[in-house]
Amino acid sequence: MEIIDAIILGIVQGLTEFLPVSSSGHLELGKAILGDKSIPQESLLFTVVLHFATALSTLVVFRKDVWEIIKGLFQFKWNEETRFSLKIIISMIPAAVVGLLFEEQLEGFFGGNVAFVGYMLIITALLLYLADRARETEKKVTYLNSFIIGVSQAIAILPGISRSGATISTSVLLGVDKTKAARFSFLMVVPLIIGKMAKDIIGGELQFQSEHTLAMGAGFIAAFIAGLAACTWMIQLVKKSKLSYFAIYCFIIGCIAIGFGLWG
Repeated sequence: MEIIDAIILGIVQGLTEFLPVSSSGHLELGKAILGDKSIPQESLLFTVVLHFATALSTLVVFRKDVWEIIKGLFQFKWNEETRFSLKIIISMIPAAVVGLLFEEQLEGFFGGNVAFVGYMLIITALLLYLADRARETEKKVTYLNSFIIGVSQAIAILPGISRSGATISTSVLLGVDKTKAARFSFLMVVPLIIGKMAKDIIGGELQFQSEHTLAMGAGFIAAFIAGLAACTWMIQLVKKSKLSYFAIYCFIIGCIAIGFGLWG
Protein backbone atom coordinates (compact mmCIF):
# COMPACT_ATOMS: atom_id res chain seq x y z
CA MET A 1 0.00 0.00 0.00
CA GLU A 2 1.38 3.39 -1.02
CA ILE A 3 1.69 6.16 1.56
CA ILE A 4 -0.38 8.61 -0.55
CA ASP A 5 -3.15 6.03 -0.89
CA ALA A 6 -3.07 5.43 2.88
CA ILE A 7 -3.38 9.15 3.57
CA ILE A 8 -6.33 9.45 1.17
CA LEU A 9 -8.06 6.49 2.84
CA GLY A 10 -7.24 7.95 6.27
CA ILE A 11 -8.95 11.21 5.34
CA VAL A 12 -11.94 9.28 3.97
CA GLN A 13 -12.16 7.33 7.25
CA GLY A 14 -11.83 10.43 9.42
CA LEU A 15 -14.52 12.32 7.53
CA THR A 16 -17.01 9.47 7.12
CA GLU A 17 -16.68 7.88 10.59
CA PHE A 18 -18.95 10.50 12.12
CA LEU A 19 -21.27 11.03 9.17
CA PRO A 20 -24.03 8.41 8.74
CA VAL A 21 -22.66 7.18 5.42
CA SER A 22 -20.55 4.11 6.48
CA SER A 23 -16.84 4.76 6.88
CA SER A 24 -15.98 1.07 6.38
CA GLY A 25 -18.07 1.02 3.20
CA HIS A 26 -16.31 4.10 1.84
CA LEU A 27 -12.95 2.58 2.77
CA GLU A 28 -13.76 -0.54 0.75
CA LEU A 29 -14.88 1.61 -2.19
CA GLY A 30 -11.73 3.72 -1.85
CA LYS A 31 -9.53 0.63 -1.81
CA ALA A 32 -11.24 -0.67 -4.95
CA ILE A 33 -10.85 2.65 -6.76
CA LEU A 34 -7.18 2.96 -5.72
CA GLY A 35 -6.51 -0.63 -6.76
CA ASP A 36 -5.62 -1.94 -3.31
CA LYS A 37 -4.68 -5.62 -3.65
CA SER A 38 -4.35 -6.42 0.07
CA ILE A 39 -5.60 -9.79 1.19
CA PRO A 40 -8.77 -9.58 3.35
CA GLN A 41 -6.85 -9.96 6.65
CA GLU A 42 -4.45 -7.09 5.82
CA SER A 43 -7.33 -4.99 4.51
CA LEU A 44 -9.29 -5.51 7.73
CA LEU A 45 -6.16 -4.68 9.77
CA PHE A 46 -5.79 -1.35 7.99
CA THR A 47 -9.49 -0.64 8.60
CA VAL A 48 -9.06 -1.36 12.33
CA VAL A 49 -6.03 0.94 12.55
CA LEU A 50 -7.96 3.81 10.96
CA HIS A 51 -10.94 3.18 13.23
CA PHE A 52 -8.59 3.37 16.21
CA ALA A 53 -7.42 6.78 15.00
CA THR A 54 -10.99 8.09 14.88
CA ALA A 55 -11.67 6.54 18.29
CA LEU A 56 -8.83 8.68 19.66
CA SER A 57 -10.28 11.75 17.99
CA THR A 58 -13.61 10.94 19.67
CA LEU A 59 -11.87 10.84 23.06
CA VAL A 60 -10.30 14.23 22.36
CA VAL A 61 -13.59 15.86 21.30
CA PHE A 62 -15.54 14.29 24.20
CA ARG A 63 -12.68 14.59 26.71
CA LYS A 64 -14.82 16.47 29.23
CA ASP A 65 -17.57 13.85 29.06
CA VAL A 66 -15.05 11.01 29.34
CA TRP A 67 -13.32 12.68 32.30
CA GLU A 68 -16.65 13.17 34.09
CA ILE A 69 -17.53 9.50 33.51
CA ILE A 70 -14.16 8.36 34.88
CA LYS A 71 -14.47 10.61 37.94
CA GLY A 72 -18.01 9.40 38.56
CA LEU A 73 -16.96 5.76 38.37
CA PHE A 74 -14.18 6.22 40.91
CA GLN A 75 -16.64 7.70 43.40
CA PHE A 76 -18.06 4.16 43.65
CA LYS A 77 -21.60 5.49 43.85
CA TRP A 78 -24.75 4.75 41.88
CA ASN A 79 -24.68 8.08 40.06
CA GLU A 80 -25.46 9.33 36.54
CA GLU A 81 -21.92 8.55 35.33
CA THR A 82 -22.15 4.97 36.61
CA ARG A 83 -25.52 4.47 34.93
CA PHE A 84 -24.19 5.88 31.64
CA SER A 85 -21.13 3.61 31.79
CA LEU A 86 -23.34 0.57 32.39
CA LYS A 87 -25.41 1.49 29.34
CA ILE A 88 -22.21 1.73 27.28
CA ILE A 89 -21.16 -1.74 28.50
CA ILE A 90 -24.59 -3.19 27.64
CA SER A 91 -24.38 -1.67 24.15
CA MET A 92 -21.00 -3.35 23.57
CA ILE A 93 -22.23 -6.91 24.20
CA PRO A 94 -23.83 -7.71 20.78
CA ALA A 95 -20.89 -6.41 18.71
CA ALA A 96 -18.35 -8.10 21.00
CA VAL A 97 -20.12 -11.45 20.66
CA VAL A 98 -20.42 -11.16 16.86
CA GLY A 99 -16.80 -10.04 16.55
CA LEU A 100 -15.48 -12.94 18.62
CA LEU A 101 -17.64 -15.68 17.11
CA PHE A 102 -17.55 -14.62 13.46
CA GLU A 103 -14.17 -12.89 13.10
CA GLU A 104 -12.96 -15.06 10.21
CA GLN A 105 -16.24 -14.74 8.32
CA LEU A 106 -16.22 -10.96 8.76
CA GLU A 107 -12.72 -10.68 7.29
CA GLY A 108 -14.10 -11.92 3.99
CA PHE A 109 -16.31 -8.84 3.65
CA PHE A 110 -13.26 -6.53 3.69
CA GLY A 111 -11.69 -7.74 0.48
CA GLY A 112 -13.15 -5.32 -2.04
CA ASN A 113 -16.67 -6.77 -2.50
CA VAL A 114 -17.99 -3.51 -3.93
CA ALA A 115 -21.45 -4.75 -4.92
CA PHE A 116 -22.09 -6.03 -1.39
CA VAL A 117 -21.07 -2.62 0.01
CA GLY A 118 -23.56 -1.01 -2.36
CA TYR A 119 -26.44 -3.17 -1.13
CA MET A 120 -25.55 -2.36 2.48
CA LEU A 121 -25.43 1.37 1.69
CA ILE A 122 -28.98 1.15 0.38
CA ILE A 123 -30.03 -0.48 3.66
CA THR A 124 -28.34 2.41 5.47
CA ALA A 125 -30.31 4.84 3.30
CA LEU A 126 -33.56 3.14 4.32
CA LEU A 127 -32.66 3.35 8.03
CA LEU A 128 -31.87 7.06 7.73
CA TYR A 129 -35.10 7.73 5.83
CA LEU A 130 -37.19 5.99 8.49
CA ALA A 131 -35.37 7.82 11.29
CA ASP A 132 -35.95 11.16 9.59
CA ARG A 133 -39.70 10.56 9.83
CA ALA A 134 -39.55 9.91 13.59
CA ARG A 135 -40.90 12.52 16.01
CA GLU A 136 -38.62 14.77 18.07
CA THR A 137 -38.47 13.88 21.78
CA GLU A 138 -36.42 14.63 24.90
CA LYS A 139 -36.08 10.99 25.93
CA LYS A 140 -32.78 9.63 27.28
CA VAL A 141 -31.19 6.29 26.42
CA THR A 142 -32.54 3.50 28.64
CA TYR A 143 -30.92 0.14 29.46
CA LEU A 144 -33.16 -1.69 26.98
CA ASN A 145 -32.43 0.98 24.38
CA SER A 146 -28.71 0.40 24.98
CA PHE A 147 -28.95 -3.28 24.06
CA ILE A 148 -31.11 -2.64 20.97
CA ILE A 149 -28.72 0.10 19.81
CA GLY A 150 -25.89 -2.36 20.47
CA VAL A 151 -27.54 -4.88 18.11
CA SER A 152 -27.54 -2.17 15.44
CA GLN A 153 -23.86 -1.57 16.10
CA ALA A 154 -23.17 -5.30 15.68
CA ILE A 155 -24.94 -5.36 12.31
CA ALA A 156 -22.97 -2.27 11.30
CA ILE A 157 -19.74 -4.27 11.44
CA LEU A 158 -20.62 -5.10 7.82
CA PRO A 159 -19.04 -2.62 5.38
CA GLY A 160 -21.73 -0.38 3.94
CA ILE A 161 -23.93 -0.33 7.03
CA SER A 162 -23.13 2.99 8.67
CA ARG A 163 -22.34 2.47 12.35
CA SER A 164 -23.28 6.00 13.35
CA GLY A 165 -26.22 5.95 10.93
CA ALA A 166 -27.53 2.64 12.27
CA THR A 167 -27.08 3.51 15.94
CA ILE A 168 -28.38 7.08 15.69
CA SER A 169 -31.32 5.97 13.51
CA THR A 170 -32.18 3.17 15.93
CA SER A 171 -31.97 5.59 18.86
CA VAL A 172 -34.22 8.14 17.14
CA LEU A 173 -36.73 5.43 16.15
CA LEU A 174 -36.79 4.40 19.83
CA GLY A 175 -37.68 7.98 20.70
CA VAL A 176 -34.30 9.16 21.98
CA ASP A 177 -33.36 12.83 21.56
CA LYS A 178 -31.08 13.34 18.51
CA THR A 179 -28.31 15.09 20.41
CA LYS A 180 -28.27 12.44 23.14
CA ALA A 181 -28.38 9.75 20.45
CA ALA A 182 -25.33 11.21 18.68
CA ARG A 183 -23.35 11.50 21.93
CA PHE A 184 -24.16 7.92 22.91
CA SER A 185 -23.39 6.66 19.39
CA PHE A 186 -19.95 8.27 19.28
CA LEU A 187 -18.92 7.17 22.78
CA MET A 188 -20.23 3.59 22.63
CA VAL A 189 -17.80 2.54 19.88
CA VAL A 190 -14.60 3.69 21.63
CA PRO A 191 -14.26 0.75 24.08
CA LEU A 192 -14.94 -1.75 21.28
CA ILE A 193 -12.24 -0.34 19.02
CA ILE A 194 -9.69 -0.14 21.83
CA GLY A 195 -10.62 -3.68 22.87
CA LYS A 196 -10.19 -4.93 19.30
CA MET A 197 -6.75 -3.32 19.07
CA ALA A 198 -5.71 -4.77 22.44
CA LYS A 199 -6.90 -8.25 21.40
CA ASP A 200 -4.95 -8.10 18.13
CA ILE A 201 -1.79 -6.85 19.87
CA ILE A 202 -1.94 -9.57 22.53
CA GLY A 203 -2.71 -12.19 19.89
CA GLY A 204 0.19 -11.03 17.73
CA GLU A 205 -2.06 -10.21 14.76
CA LEU A 206 -0.77 -6.64 14.38
CA GLN A 207 2.61 -6.86 12.66
CA PHE A 208 3.99 -3.34 12.99
CA GLN A 209 7.29 -4.44 11.43
CA SER A 210 5.62 -5.26 8.13
CA GLU A 211 6.25 -3.34 4.91
CA HIS A 212 2.93 -1.54 5.36
CA THR A 213 3.75 -0.05 8.77
CA LEU A 214 4.77 3.37 7.41
CA ALA A 215 1.69 3.62 5.23
CA MET A 216 -0.54 2.60 8.13
CA GLY A 217 1.08 5.26 10.31
CA ALA A 218 0.41 7.93 7.68
CA GLY A 219 -3.18 6.78 7.33
CA PHE A 220 -3.58 6.79 11.11
CA ILE A 221 -2.45 10.43 11.40
CA ALA A 222 -4.65 11.52 8.49
CA ALA A 223 -7.69 9.76 9.98
CA PHE A 224 -7.07 11.29 13.42
CA ILE A 225 -6.83 14.87 12.12
CA ALA A 226 -9.81 14.50 9.78
CA GLY A 227 -11.77 12.81 12.58
CA LEU A 228 -11.25 15.76 14.94
CA ALA A 229 -12.81 18.12 12.41
CA ALA A 230 -15.62 15.77 11.35
CA CYS A 231 -16.68 14.83 14.89
CA THR A 232 -16.95 18.48 15.96
CA TRP A 233 -18.89 19.32 12.80
CA MET A 234 -21.25 16.34 13.04
CA ILE A 235 -22.32 17.20 16.60
CA GLN A 236 -23.72 20.48 15.27
CA LEU A 237 -24.96 18.97 12.02
CA VAL A 238 -27.08 16.26 13.65
CA LYS A 239 -28.95 18.94 15.61
CA LYS A 240 -29.88 20.99 12.54
CA SER A 241 -29.81 18.82 9.44
CA LYS A 242 -32.22 16.20 8.21
CA LEU A 243 -31.05 12.60 7.98
CA SER A 244 -32.89 12.30 4.66
CA TYR A 245 -30.04 14.19 2.96
CA PHE A 246 -27.63 11.44 4.01
CA ALA A 247 -30.21 8.82 2.99
CA ILE A 248 -30.26 10.21 -0.56
CA TYR A 249 -26.45 10.27 -0.66
CA CYS A 250 -26.15 6.65 0.57
CA PHE A 251 -28.76 5.49 -1.94
CA ILE A 252 -26.95 7.15 -4.86
CA ILE A 253 -23.49 5.90 -3.83
CA GLY A 254 -24.97 2.46 -3.15
CA CYS A 255 -26.40 2.23 -6.67
CA ILE A 256 -23.10 3.39 -8.17
CA ALA A 257 -21.21 0.82 -6.08
CA ILE A 258 -23.54 -2.00 -7.19
CA GLY A 259 -23.07 -0.99 -10.82
CA PHE A 260 -19.31 -0.74 -10.39
CA GLY A 261 -19.14 -4.09 -8.64
CA LEU A 262 -21.27 -5.96 -11.15
CA TRP A 263 -20.15 -4.37 -14.42
CA GLY A 264 -17.12 -2.17 -13.61
